[in-house]
Amino acid sequence: MTKQIISLSDQAAIRIKEIMSSASNDSIGVRVGVKSGGCAGMSYVMEYTNKVYPNDEVIEDKGVKVFIDSAAVMYLFGTEMDYKQEEFSSQFVFNNPNETERCGCGESFKI
Repeated sequence: MTKQIISLSDQAAIRIKEIMSSASNDSIGVRVGVKSGGCAGMSYVMEYTNKVYPNDEVIEDKGVKVFIDSAAVMYLFGTEMDYKQEEFSSQFVFNNPNETERCGCGESFKI
């Protein structure tokens, strides 16, 4: 069995199901990628998707579909996607073993 690029915590899967239930009818899942930016150099990107691109990696875990942008695969391999809810904030958190540095605010990372 090959290892998936990312895995989802139970909390992340529950939250994705919740947000997908209120998404537009043409959304088929969420897409995860990375982009240049932030003080450490790269940031995680997450958005609704209504299309599967030819080179997408499709992760099906705990009843949800996550589409991985092909350009992000090498940065995300082995990552666990979690969801944290605190008193005044909530957010998806990426526990990425490939990170060598993370900025102080937690919004960007370096590989």
